Amino acid sequence: MALNTEQRVRRAAVRLFAEKGFHGTGIRDLAQAAGISSASLYHYMGTKEDLLVTIMRECLDRLLLGARRAVEGVADPRERLASLVALHVLAHARQPAETRVVDNEVPALSAAARRRVVALRDEYEQLWTDVIGEGLRHRAFAVAEPAVTRLALLEMCSGVARWYSPRGPLDLDRLASHYACLALRMLGSTDDDCPAGVETARKVVADLW
Repeated sequence: MALNTEQRVRRAAVRLFAEKGFHGTGIRDLAQAAGISSASLYHYMGTKEDLLVTIMRECLDRLLLGARRAVEGVADPRERLASLVALHVLAHARQPAETRVVDNEVPALSAAARRRVVALRDEYEQLWTDVIGEGLRHRAFAVAEPAVTRLALLEMCSGVARWYSPRGPLDLDRLASHYACLALRMLGSTDDDCPAGVETARKVVADLW
């Protein structure tokens, strides 16, 4: 199905912001990549920052919705953590340009726009904080610095967007499972079996992405 003009603008912006950065991408670059005139571009995007905020909020909204679906009704903190890790890995591998924009371009935002985007990011990360805290309370996890470990896990999983290739030695499902098991070991889980939460994440990602 052919993309409409607004979709072409968004796709061009995601690619260029990921490759060149927000400040490195000019209006003329966006217009040329979308196949429209620079004068017409403002009709479809407002300001360049408006376009960046829309991309970031849509990506974070989808990630937050997916994470909530993946952990809904799941009591075992190990399974919930595995779902969150797998979902993050799968989303970053399937949408590397979009997620790189979200992860890298927050400093490019004005103060007001940054507050809105960071609030969504914090809401998403709170799901990770909650499950790690619950795992510690129930002794499913044993880690001395849970906040630092959470940040390390997020950085580890986000990095997939920079290097994953379907031509590599691991297919995406195996990669997500491997990362989930690595995450559980980092949190001091003593159970060697990787829990079923990975499969839940696969289904959620297939539905939303």
